[in-house]
Amino acid sequence: MLQIIIQGRGGQGAQLAGTLLATAFFAEGREVQSFSSYGGARRGTPVSSFIRVDDKPIRLRCDIEQADALLCFDASLLEGKFLATAGPRTLIVVNSRRPPEHFAQALPGYRTLPVDGLEIAQRNGLGRIVNSALLGALACAVGGPALATLTATIAAETPKNGRENAAACVDGYGRIDSQLRKAAA
Repeated sequence: MLQIIIQGRGGQGAQLAGTLLATAFFAEGREVQSFSSYGGARRGTPVSSFIRVDDKPIRLRCDIEQADALLCFDASLLEGKFLATAGPRTLIVVNSRRPPEHFAQALPGYRTLPVDGLEIAQRNGLGRIVNSALLGALACAVGGPALATLTATIAAETPKNGRENAAACVDGYGRIDSQLRKAAA
């Protein structure tokens, strides 16, 4: 079972990102479970989306205590309870302009892949909405859902800026793909 936690601040699209990711996995015939958690004041406070993906029915009905992957929309959230859900094998994809070397020093022992979602969003005409770029990055990092499935889901579920969001997703995927290739060389 693949367990993913997406963390952002209210208004950044973490809840929508969780729904889009679950929808894309479901479109590929996978079993999914998706739920969100947020405080009373939604704008600016931490928001979490939890996604479980498996090939068989998911019977767990609890929070994710040990994630396989974390997607962090705001690097300042990489601490406390959120980081406590990461183990030594957890992959962390974080929205940041900082290079991978920064996170190797700041978070030793964690596999952290930064991607500049803000730059990608702005280049694709999305302003500060980073969720599509980060979903592409996460999909590349964890090996699914397929990029074609994810971009089709994003385009269908974001009709106002579907093309721009799909392009940002492809760009985020490409950024992580190049990081992984560089690390493997």
